[in-house]
Amino acid sequence: MAKETIQIKVKDRKGEEHHLEAPTDMNLNLMEVLKSYDFPIEGTCGGMALCASCHCYIRSDHQLKEASEDEEDMLDQAFFVEDNSRLTCQIKVSEELDNIELEIAPSSE
Repeated sequence: MAKETIQIKVKDRKGEEHHLEAPTDMNLNLMEVLKSYDFPIEGTCGGMALCASCHCYIRSDHQLKEASEDEEDMLDQAFFVEDNSRLTCQIKVSEELDNIELEIAPSSE
């Protein structure tokens, strides 16, 4: 039976860990989930991989879909980029993400 919700562990910019739950049946991306929990994710481009304000680090070993060329281009212009950097707007919530761990990247300010 398909999971209706997944668990997400998030480390905020102060180093505090949060445990979130996200539905798998609403076609959300991780940015939308983080915003719904009032994390300081701007998402000023509306999830189009045009601003990098939803930059995070994937801290678990989940196999994610490869970053698109647009996402790679945006990360090339972002601050504090690491090998595990991704844009949360480009990661769709799905059963496969259950127990994913991510850390919100520092803001560029």
